[in-house]
Amino acid sequence: MTNARNKRSLTIARHRTSISLEEPFWAALTELARAQGKSVAGLVGEIDKRRAETSGDATSLSAAIRLYVLEKTQATRDAS
Repeated sequence: MTNARNKRSLTIARHRTSISLEEPFWAALTELARAQGKSVAGLVGEIDKRRAETSGDATSLSAAIRLYVLEKTQATRDAS
């Protein structure tokens, strides 16, 4: 089974950017944003800000999003 990357364009920090993620990551990111009462773009903006603060942009935004989704889904699973 192949998980092709899907590219989507978002506006974060007042600029347009394109992000490529596999569909399961888009679905999880959308659900996390919804659960937090945020838009996907708003949540991605927060992830981007956190990435800049912790890694100085050494990590790509796509990788930072994947790590965030993994962290949050593992935390939810561990809390169950």
